[in-house]
Amino acid sequence: MSVWPFRTIIEPFRIKAVEPIPFLAQSERRTAIEAAGWNVFGLSADTVTIDLLTDSGTGAMSAAQWSALMQGDESYAGSRSFHRFEAAVRELTGYEFIFPVHQGRAAERIIARTLLGPGKVVLNNTHFDTTRANVEQSGSLALDLPVPEAANATSHARFKGDMDLAALETALDHHGDNVAMVFITMTNNAVGGQPVSMANVAGVSRLCRARNVPFFIDAARFAENAWFVQRDEPGWHDVPIKAIVRRAFDLADGCTMSAKKDGIVHIGGVLATRSAAQAERFRNELILGEGYPSYGGLAGRDLEAVAVGLMESMDEDYLRYRVRSTAYFAEGLEQAGIPVVQPPGGHAVYMDAGRLLSHLALDALPGASLAAAFYLYGGVRGVEVGTLMFPGARLELVRLAVPRRTYTQAHVDYVIEVAGHIAARAKDLPGMRIVRQPPFLRHFTATLEPTGHFPD
Repeated sequence: MSVWPFRTIIEPFRIKAVEPIPFLAQSERRTAIEAAGWNVFGLSADTVTIDLLTDSGTGAMSAAQWSALMQGDESYAGSRSFHRFEAAVRELTGYEFIFPVHQGRAAERIIARTLLGPGKVVLNNTHFDTTRANVEQSGSLALDLPVPEAANATSHARFKGDMDLAALETALDHHGDNVAMVFITMTNNAVGGQPVSMANVAGVSRLCRARNVPFFIDAARFAENAWFVQRDEPGWHDVPIKAIVRRAFDLADGCTMSAKKDGIVHIGGVLATRSAAQAERFRNELILGEGYPSYGGLAGRDLEAVAVGLMESMDEDYLRYRVRSTAYFAEGLEQAGIPVVQPPGGHAVYMDAGRLLSHLALDALPGASLAAAFYLYGGVRGVEVGTLMFPGARLELVRLAVPRRTYTQAHVDYVIEVAGHIAARAKDLPGMRIVRQPPFLRHFTATLEPTGHFPD
């Protein structure tokens, strides 16, 4: 591990290419969000100044990744690029059966089509949106078992992403043979991007193996989680990130992964397992929906970029910068008058819209109101993670996800300034109501409208 002797954590990279960002007048932004049905997902990217909607597929690839693209072997079956991808994932996870998919939800869909169905139960520390939708659309029951601390946005407790082991044991005993599998999502996106401890992963593994229940990791942010383990969990401070990552995968039976997060690519994902029987079923379903098993819906060049990105994401200088810069963002928002979930996670800052807009009831969708305000006043696009996304949610949050290697400190300082402008008007922000919504994943395409006027 390198030692940086100064307080300032600089970006561990230089900028080699730039892309212009748009600047609109507030009146133009109002027209844009009205046309989008007051749903930030409906906005054209050409109308967004700082886009913090997601960290999925929005990162900047490295020179090594762009170079790897040129080595892409586009053979339909058995390409060299697949073998490089497979070797990288096997080095990372140790799993025998490895399948590329176009993104994480494709892996979830394959699992739902092959291992789930009516009467089945899936247990998770907290299902995120597409995971829950795929489980429920299969007819299975998705149960969340977060630790109690996860519901306390102000607590600075470490590893609030953990699964409640006592609740897991009770659920395994209660549902018995109906439990199709157990998942741990790391980091735990739905509760503020909170990390999962290695002790918790080991505890889940022990309970699952005692009952012969498959245990999978949703590993989209595996490297960021490992950094928190190394930094904060006793006994792991001197263990290299790569070894921490491998130990987590060793404790599980398989994984899904959106490589668009810690793989730092624009498209791609992984489905992997130790089980030959599962692999056979996965392979057959993958051919139906994704493509031949050696490309899985991806071009050879994409496989090359994933293979490089997975290794780059475990660089400790990069992870130190990544986590510290997110903490700087959270500190600035708090100073501007916006309450945030504590402690800050690795990939995003989660603003507590429920606390900030306490004059709004949950059915007035305070998170959607705050997300609209950030766009209206500053051209900043975040995403609601609350009642609209998860009916019955414990916390009413707005996530500002930080794309990897994309924005500088000046961009973050601008968002903090916008936040101060909003905090001064928070008590006057109106609620939102749903005009139209789809049956699944309603937050993506729902049409909303404000119940009052956004102040100038």
